[in-house]
Formats: sequence, structure tokens, C-alpha cells
Amino acid sequence: MARPARHSSIDYRVAHSLTNGLLERATCPPGESEVLLKDAEKPGLRLRVTPVGKHWSFESRIKGKLLKRSLGAWPAVSLGEAREEAHRLRGMAERGIDPRDAEREQAAAKALQAAAAAVQSATVGEVWAAYIADRAPHWGALHTKDHERLTRAGGKTSKRGTRGRGVTIAGPLHPLLGLALRDLTAPAIEAWAAREAQTRPTAARLAWRLLKAFLGWCAEKPQYALVLPSTNPAKTRKAREALGKAKAKDDSLLKEQLSVWFAAVRNIGNPTVAAYLQTLLLTGARPGEVLTMRWDDLNTQWRGLTIRDKVEGERVIPLTPYVHHLLAALPRRNEFVFASSRNESTPLTEPNHAHDKACKVAAIDRLTLHGLRRSFGTLSEWLEVPAGVVAQIQGHKPSATAEKHYRVRPLDLLRVHHERIEAWILEQAGIEFDAKAAPAALRVAHAA
Repeated sequence: MARPARHSSIDYRVAHSLTNGLLERATCPPGESEVLLKDAEKPGLRLRVTPVGKHWSFESRIKGKLLKRSLGAWPAVSLGEAREEAHRLRGMAERGIDPRDAEREQAAAKALQAAAAAVQSATVGEVWAAYIADRAPHWGALHTKDHERLTRAGGKTSKRGTRGRGVTIAGPLHPLLGLALRDLTAPAIEAWAAREAQTRPTAARLAWRLLKAFLGWCAEKPQYALVLPSTNPAKTRKAREALGKAKAKDDSLLKEQLSVWFAAVRNIGNPTVAAYLQTLLLTGARPGEVLTMRWDDLNTQWRGLTIRDKVEGERVIPLTPYVHHLLAALPRRNEFVFASSRNESTPLTEPNHAHDKACKVAAIDRLTLHGLRRSFGTLSEWLEVPAGVVAQIQGHKPSATAEKHYRVRPLDLLRVHHERIEAWILEQAGIEFDAKAAPAALRVAHAA
């Protein structure tokens, strides 16, 4: 058969047994944007010829879906190389394997191997930072603060408690941050738990719970799971026994102690702290819920108080007369009702110190801020107020089917009981108060 002339035309409608000479002769006809030169030996392989160049491509179908791949420019990619790659792709297609999926899996595997190699030397502190960045957007402010407080380095001059003479101590989790993640084993955690339980068991138990959650998150991340045991190394019997169980608290004000407690608290030099402590007792709310209360949470028209609840998200309780008077007398320094006098945009910090001093003056032992919440629930029993009413005011979950599904108490019904409780507590404390008197107008505090 005679060899085709160098400039003879090529019929692009049919497949050809490709040769280097044929590839050289291939040109894009005038008026066309491109033509395809198909290979008869490797179905699916073709050379796309345009006025500016020639490029290999492969086309096939996998389970009815079109697969198109670019194989590079000719002659940088030779005919032999193009056929070899087309042969590989054709084989995968015939087995129902999509090369794109296979390549993505290979890339993911390589990335995982690279990440695992990096994790081999990663410290707990580095992975902890990634954990915080991933999970903190889903947490509340107090939970986020716990993570920061329990890992802080310490060693800073203390601003409270020692009049500047002492330094802060490191958080319980801080000693673990310098370890390599692969070294955070069950024996290491058990030794840490035994050591921390000797000096600060309560903080250590909270730190242990945070550590378990952190390691659970690591187990869900393939790159970190490769260097950790198959079971959570913090969940061991020895660690749990070393930290012990928290003892149930029973601190609460007696009816006879109300007069001395109110007298001591009302004499606190900081009126914001004094109002905070009285509000805490008279609402039965959690200390953090009252501390973060904002001015927008007060509904003076319908005498309601919105509490940001850790259980239900928020609840609305009555704004009782005495509490209303307390809050109306406070200056508006920022968005928080119980605003700090030192910082422009934060609530009070550590009001428990002033409370401890007041309790010392009143000769009342071991009464915590949460004990004031417990006092509200306990003292309300003197009036035989329905338990469901007290639970709804305090934000406890209903404990019976009837409470869950058949008791819907509106604000005005809660107010009847809540105002009785407040009036009785004030009476026992010897505080004369006219519940019908209009509260003082709220005022804005101006910077000096």
C-alpha cells in the first residue's frame, strides 16, 4: 500500500491506526474550531486538533455516565504514552471504576498519611487548639471559659486574694498539654488524675470530663485516631476512682438566718453586688444566669424577667416587686444589669468573695452562691407552694408526666406564687417593703 502523501487530506469521520506521521499531518481545516483524530487501536483515544495545537483526550462511559479526560499535549505526550494511559482508563471503565473517584480516594489517603505523620509529633496542646476552634462555636460562654481556665499556664501575678503578692497556679489540664498526643495513654491519665485529686478534686473532675470529650472528638478525626488507642484512654476505672465522686451539697439558708444574711448583704459596699446576691436568692436562678442578665431581659410592662436557661434555652419568670426595686436602682453601665465597675463591657466578676465576707459577718458557714438557689427551693416549702411552680421558676425539668404535659402555668399564675414567696422571705428577714410603691427610674451611669 502506498504511503500517504505528506499533505494529503485526512478523513476525520473514521478512526485511524495512528502513526507519528499521521499525527504530524493532522491539521484543523479552515473554518473549523477543532477536529478529532480517533485511534482505531485504542477505542476512546483521540487527538483534538485546533488551529493552535494538538491535545490528547480519552472518552468513555462508566455505568452510563460520560468520562472525559485530558491526557496532555502532543508531542510532549507521545503516541505510546497516550495509548498506555488510554489502555489503563479503558480497563478501569470496563470494571465499572471511575478513575476520578479512584484518584480522589488516593489523594485522600495520601493526605491522611501526611496528616498522620504530622500527628506523630503533635502535642496535646496543638490538637487541643484545633479542638477548641472546631467546637467552641457550638458552646456557651461559660463552657468555653471552663476550657480556657482549666488549661491556663498560671504564673501570673494574682490581682485578687493575695493583694498582688502571689501568683496564679496552672490549670489541672495544663500539665498534659506538653505531651505528645500519642503519649496520652491510660496510665498517663491515671497518674495525672491521682496527682490532681490530692489538691483540687472538684476542678480535676471537671477537667477529666472535658478531657474525655476532647479524646472522643479526636477518635472521630481519622488523622488523630491513628495515634490513639481504640478505646478512650480517659475512660478507665482507675482514673474515675482516683478522682472520686462529688459529694452532694446541702448548704442552704435557714429561716432564722434570713435577717442576719440580708443585713450583712445590704451593707456590702458595692450596691451592684448587694443587689445581685438578693436577686439570686429571690429568683432561685443559677448564679451564672443572674450574672449575665441584660437590661433587655426586663419586661416592665408585663413584669416579666427573661432568664437564659441552660436547660430550655430561656424561661420567663415574674419580675417581683422587691427585685424590680433592686434592679431599677442600679446604674446602666453597659448591657448587663449587674455590670462590672472596672470593665466597660462585662458583668461582675467573682461576686462570691463579697458574699463570703458577708456570710462571715453574719456567722453563716459554708453558704455558696448556688446555696442561695437551693435556699429558694427550700424556703418555699414553708408556704406549701406547689413543687411544679418552684421548679418552673427555677428552671428545673418537670419530674412527672402531669407536669410535663398537663400543667401550663402562664406568667400571671406564676406571679401569684412567686410574690408570696418573696413577701414571706422579706417578712422573715424583717425588711419593711411596700410592694405597691413604684420602683425608682432606671438611670444611665456616665463615665467620670
